[in-house]
Amino acid sequence: MLIRTLIVDDEPYSRLKLRGFLEGEADIEIVGEAGDGRSAVQAIKKLGPDLVFLDVQMPGYDGFQVLEAVGRELPTCVIFATAYDQYALRAFEVHALDYLLKPFDQERFQAALDRARQCLGQTGNDEGHRDRLLGLVQDLSKASAYPRRLFADKKGRMIAVAVDEVEWIEAAGNYSILHVRNEEHLLPEGLGNVAKKLDPRQFFRANRSSIVNLGFVREIQPSFHGEFIVIMKSDRRMTVTRTRRAEFLKVLGRA
Repeated sequence: MLIRTLIVDDEPYSRLKLRGFLEGEADIEIVGEAGDGRSAVQAIKKLGPDLVFLDVQMPGYDGFQVLEAVGRELPTCVIFATAYDQYALRAFEVHALDYLLKPFDQERFQAALDRARQCLGQTGNDEGHRDRLLGLVQDLSKASAYPRRLFADKKGRMIAVAVDEVEWIEAAGNYSILHVRNEEHLLPEGLGNVAKKLDPRQFFRANRSSIVNLGFVREIQPSFHGEFIVIMKSDRRMTVTRTRRAEFLKVLGRA
């Protein structure tokens, strides 16, 4: 039986790349393409594909908004294509949904397609997969109230900084410093105000002077007086104070 497949991506090159990979598969029938979210919703409802390769970052409707708009008419299987987005990647893994991290090669594509074949071949699995998709949409919609970017000051200009790329945030009086890789960006807000804006499942106020992005945590070590030492992927060491210990364990699911 042919797997009726829809390609959704706003980049023509990405659609061409996926089409090239898919055309080499004997059991795949490409039923259409869509270059934006609204067209994707219409195509899914009209064509009823078994499998959708769905880009996450698109203008207008993003990939998650597409699924939300489709509702219970969700396709049997969805493979997400995404650039680096820490929160989204964790969400896919929690809900056992597959994704392709751009740029991906044919080997990684093949692994995702083989997993889709297994999903489609399991009798009675349609509802289970759709429930996982709806669970993903619900989880991510909760995070939609939080900003995906912050605007830092730089020589009289405003620079957009992707929230997911911020490793940690440092207090600097009435300002905050965003640490992104080897760069620092000055945010014209105090650390307390910044903390209120950010998703508490991703960012944790470790102490009075710093917020850490949990996606960048490599290791956690116990320290004196009930404190924790958090070692970031950049090797930066941060202290979680004793007064924040219980909340930290709760966020980690270790309460």
